[in-house]
Amino acid sequence: MIRELLAVGLGGAAGSVVRYILSAWLLAGHTMLGFPTGTFAVNAAGSLLIGILLEAISSATAGWLLIVGFCGGFTTFSTFSADAVRLLRAGDYGPAAAYITLSVGTCIVFAALGIWIGAQVKS
Repeated sequence: MIRELLAVGLGGAAGSVVRYILSAWLLAGHTMLGFPTGTFAVNAAGSLLIGILLEAISSATAGWLLIVGFCGGFTTFSTFSADAVRLLRAGDYGPAAAYITLSVGTCIVFAALGIWIGAQVKS
């Protein structure tokens, strides 16, 4: 149990730091179709990565570290939700609808693509 907790904690810390660097430093202030590019890019990349890892990892400890910890810390669903509410409250209904639709659709497609990539790598 301690090994799993340490793996999740270390992975989560690393994922959170990488998310911050990407969304706050590299993509800060950038928008696409009126919505936050940083959160969108991190969620799409995280969905792709988790799909790859789900297929490629066979070690339980690596799964706790990378899938639960890193991807859990890296993806930003709570930030996505807050961004969507902020757009809706501001009356930016078109950008909000585009952001919600593209984020959910893209992340599902990227997770499926990641699973396919992971299966190819595993073979």
